[in-house]
Amino acid sequence: MPRARRYASDDLTQEILGRITRALLVLLGLAVVAAGILIAPLPGPGGIPVIVVGLMLILRNSFKARRHFVKFQRAHPKMVYPIRRLLRREPEMILVAWQQTLRIERLVLPSRFRFGARIRRRWKLKRRRRG
Repeated sequence: MPRARRYASDDLTQEILGRITRALLVLLGLAVVAAGILIAPLPGPGGIPVIVVGLMLILRNSFKARRHFVKFQRAHPKMVYPIRRLLRREPEMILVAWQQTLRIERLVLPSRFRFGARIRRRWKLKRRRRG
């Protein structure tokens, strides 16, 4: 069976469509970030996850934003680590949310009121007794 010919115009068309798609996704990401900023003052953590989703869209589709992200990551690795985990092909959403809950709990609450840490210790003890 003869091979199908590939024309330079097909490659050019695909490249143009790819660039347009990436630009549209970056604009969508910017709109989602703006929506998250508008939602942020409302009670509850509603704005933060929305902003993270918008940033994920921007970082996946903008080379310039990715370059700035890498510079920021080198300067502040502990702050960027959760976002990097969310940008993986199969992100660990629940684990990242749990880790951030424990971090916020450690920053805000005194040790006797930290429920997340107690739950985690109990769960670890149960796993040790079983195994």
